[in-house]
Amino acid sequence: MEHRAKDALLTIADVTAQERGFLTRRERLLRWAECLEQDPSRRLRSLGEIEFVPAAERRDIRADESPLTVAFADPILRADGLASDRLGDAMDYFEISEWRAHRLLCSCMNGWHIQAGSFAKKLRRMSDPRADLRTGAVVAGAVGLPLLLMLLI
Repeated sequence: MEHRAKDALLTIADVTAQERGFLTRRERLLRWAECLEQDPSRRLRSLGEIEFVPAAERRDIRADESPLTVAFADPILRADGLASDRLGDAMDYFEISEWRAHRLLCSCMNGWHIQAGSFAKKLRRMSDPRADLRTGAVVAGAVGLPLLLMLLI
């Protein structure tokens, strides 16, 4: 086998980079929800107490029959770039913060099991572009209202 530089190959072959990531973040979340809604009563496992796993190991957490295994079983999400059913790969691919992943997937937030349909509803709410604005408004109200009352009293 003869080794050549990419530039040299371009003169003798049609070399193209494989395009990855054809779905937007919203489309990825909605596709995951659609996969879950195919069997909405399916009982899925939460990830066990994420917050107690050492930070260095947290990204490798996985569980059989979890919402992440449903996502990874989908050929479209895998073709788009979902690398595995591990927490870290899902956080990267779906662009989910560690805090939000904890809220979605941890057993301390959902119990040890969650129905696929309920999880899909959470994903649909999260995919709404206004979701972060609503969260900000709730936090501002929860913090600001007591402060305002303290000033008035």
